[in-house]
Amino acid sequence: MELRKSSPKLNRSLERGIEILRCFKPGMNLLGNSEIAERTGLPPSTISRLTQTLVLSGFLEHDKEKSAYRLAPTVLSLGHAYKTSSVELRLIEPLMRKASEKLKLNVGLAVADRHEMVYLESIRYTKNIALRTVAAGQRVPIERTSLGRAWIASLDPKRRTSLLLELKNSEIKNWGQIEREILVAIESMQNKGYCLATWLPEISAISTSIQLLNGKHAALNLSTPAESQLHGLLENYVPALFELKDKIDAELYKIKHT
Repeated sequence: MELRKSSPKLNRSLERGIEILRCFKPGMNLLGNSEIAERTGLPPSTISRLTQTLVLSGFLEHDKEKSAYRLAPTVLSLGHAYKTSSVELRLIEPLMRKASEKLKLNVGLAVADRHEMVYLESIRYTKNIALRTVAAGQRVPIERTSLGRAWIASLDPKRRTSLLLELKNSEIKNWGQIEREILVAIESMQNKGYCLATWLPEISAISTSIQLLNGKHAALNLSTPAESQLHGLLENYVPALFELKDKIDAELYKIKHT
């Protein structure tokens, strides 16, 4: 993915270095300079200089045998620092966990990052440890998930139109059908306060929107464990979703006014 047009206020080298780090996603353990250049649209000479800088800074490790790079442990420490310092997550996580145990459903909280949703917290209700694969920091498509569609619905009309155009231009497979589903989700959010989506064959989810302390929106969802038979009944849990949302809003309100 090529870099977006930069603001004159941004440090170009720093921005490019961050784009290199963005290339590393689950399933991409090692990336060579040519692969990074292809993903960022940057010249190979620039990539070579920046990857060396990231190695010296402790954010990448160089595998000399394979002439490729992997993320360094320093990156993990940043995520841990965020989780442990977030007042919101300290308040919200126990509420999510209690709801998950009571309802026997998965509970997730996510924010948008470009064309993906990033889990801030994920409580997976399943007795099968192998199925507890969705964790904080994991990314899911913004256009296919109830989390993403609830977040899209929270945008002002101008920004929403711009985002939908970006998604259309990114050549997403079956975009026509997906766009129709997004519009249905937006209407559902506007009229009912929630939306429903089935992203993976075995996972159904309902989502709503909450406002964080920084004024930005996040999406909160309930989803069925992979081994459950609740897919057709999930909409019956809408009152429980709103109850959890109200509890979270109440806790955040206390923080704002203390």
